[in-house]
Amino acid sequence: MATVSFDKATRIYPGSEKPAVDALDIEIEDGEFLVLVGPSGCGKSTSLRMLAGLEDVNAGAIRIGDRDVTHLPPKDRDIAMVFQNYALYPHMTVADNMGFALKIAGVPKAEIKQKVEDAAKILDLTDYLGRKPKALSGGQRQRVAMGRAIVREPQVFLMDEPLSNLDAKLRVSTRTQIASLQRRLGITTVYVTHDQVEAMTMGDRVAVLKDGLLQQVDTPRNMYDRPANLFVAGFIGSPAMNLVEVPITDGGVKFGNAVVPVDRDALSATTDKTVTVGVRPEHFDVAGSDSGQGLAVTVNVVEELGADAYVYGTAKVGGDDSKDLVVRVSGRDVPEKGSTLYIVPRSGETHVFSTSTGARLSD
Repeated sequence: MATVSFDKATRIYPGSEKPAVDALDIEIEDGEFLVLVGPSGCGKSTSLRMLAGLEDVNAGAIRIGDRDVTHLPPKDRDIAMVFQNYALYPHMTVADNMGFALKIAGVPKAEIKQKVEDAAKILDLTDYLGRKPKALSGGQRQRVAMGRAIVREPQVFLMDEPLSNLDAKLRVSTRTQIASLQRRLGITTVYVTHDQVEAMTMGDRVAVLKDGLLQQVDTPRNMYDRPANLFVAGFIGSPAMNLVEVPITDGGVKFGNAVVPVDRDALSATTDKTVTVGVRPEHFDVAGSDSGQGLAVTVNVVEELGADAYVYGTAKVGGDDSKDLVVRVSGRDVPEKGSTLYIVPRSGETHVFSTSTGARLSD
């Protein structure tokens, strides 16, 4: 196994002045599962392809273990890649697909057979080794693609949105299998996805990118609890964090007709007259229309999920501006559409960001 290092790695495509990936700095530990996540065009797949040797590195360096692989061809990097498209040979059996790279490398047939059988056992594919890809389900095909990577025993696995072609239910089960498999094998893995739920449930650490720039890299829990800026706050979490621009007042910030206490050091770190407060849907205290305390939210839609429900509503924030908000409530006490709720952030559960720069202000 090996560590992976991006040392200010930069990729600028010909004809473009703006880098697709701009000075990426990440240290990936031996055996770690790191997820690169972000919206389309953020540079996550480009970063993975730079590591694989499929994209040039215009500046900076990439290392696998102690080796500088920045300008090595893909075949010399000791990596295995799993793509969104399974890329299986339709005329070959599962066993032949899994062992093809070893065959090309001149590995003896007996060794290939043993490695394929071992990988098939791990992936629960033993009963399918004689089948062709067309006789398999989407999840089984993806496991064959995984098996093809496993038999090579690489130093690093690279996975580029491998679950995108699967239906929702199969995605959930397959992502669990991949995460479990990676922990069993202990192979350093870099995984790319646009789905933040995938990122949060699979990765040891998550790296969020936007416009080619690394926004934050941390454990899923720390990233959820302490997003570094407004972009990460709005991207990580489902439903997303509520972000509301509110005026600074004595003792904190004005939230409707309530004053929410905010650390003085956080407010003193900005010269703006307003800050952006972030509150997760589950971190509101909710009162009925007769309360009159807090921010009034008009209920538009209620999404009932059994034990919980999500209220999607609008509130007047900052004069005549209307803001969409999401609040989690008990599934046993669901408000009616068109009714009014008054909400106040729970003490210690607010996130404060600079309205002008987007940087985090609160501890």
